Amino acid sequence: QVRLVESGGGLVQPGGSLILSCTASGIRFTINSMGWYRLAPGKQRDLVATITGGGVTNYADSVKGRSTISRDNAKNTVYLRMNSLRPEDTAVYYCNVQTRFGESWGQGTQVTVSS
Repeated sequence: QVRLVESGGGLVQPGGSLILSCTASGIRFTINSMGWYRLAPGKQRDLVATITGGGVTNYADSVKGRSTISRDNAKNTVYLRMNSLRPEDTAVYYCNVQTRFGESWGQGTQVTVSS
C-alpha cells in the first residue's frame, strides 16, 4: 500500500520561509514525477511544483523564483522550499507521486502565512 507522509507545514510570517517534505513508501514501481499541489479556501487544487526523476522541474507562475523543489530518489522523498511567503500562499499543501500505473496523494499539510 502506497503511503505518503508530509511534514513541514505550519504558521509562518509574511516574508518567511519553510520547507515541506514528503516521503513515499510502499511504491513498487519507478516514480516518474513527484510534486506539490495546494488547495486554498474557495479555490480548486492547483499545481505548485513538480520534479521528474531526471530532475526536470516545473513551477506555477505564482511561486516561480521564490520556490525550489528537489528530490532524493534513494529516499523517495521530495522537498519544497518556499521563500518570501505571502498570505496568498496560505493553503493545504498536498504531495503527489506519479508512476506509470497511477498516482497517489498525501493527506495534506496546512501552511498559514499570517502575522
